[in-house]
This record gives sequence, C-alpha cells and structure tokens, in this order.
Amino acid sequence: MKKNIHPEYFSSAKAKCACGAVFTIGSTKPEIHTEICGRCHPFYTGKKKLVDAMGRAERFKSRVSKKKESPKKKVRVRKLKS
Repeated sequence: MKKNIHPEYFSSAKAKCACGAVFTIGSTKPEIHTEICGRCHPFYTGKKKLVDAMGRAERFKSRVSKKKESPKKKVRVRKLKS
C-alpha cells in the first residue's frame, strides 16, 4: 500500500441509530449517526410500518387514492394511412 493516501481506520467506531441503539463497527469515521438500523428496520422486526423519508409515504398514498377515484380514460388508436 502507498503511504499517506489512505484514511485512518477506526476499528471500534460507534454507530448510533435514531431509535437509540448504539453498536461498535469498523469505519473510517470515529462516530456514525444513522436513521434506521437492524433493530428498528421493518424488514428485520417483522412490523409492517412505513418508513417515511421526507413525506414520500404520504405522497405515494395520495397518488394511489387519486388513481382509485378517477376512472380510466379510453385511448383512441389512429390507423396510419398507407
């Protein structure tokens, strides 16, 4: 390896989740803050909750409700003249 080009490696870096979990990992940063971890992620916990990232869940729900309310429009197909 070349010298002085690689970042410093912290073998006991602390990772903190928004749910309050704190665990030790290896990283190039001494402390990491995450929004979601394996302890609170719906896939690992089995709970069916939506993880909302900046209102995306509400936007999706509103689009789905609009789709259900509006009837499908008929599409006219025009034949090309030969």
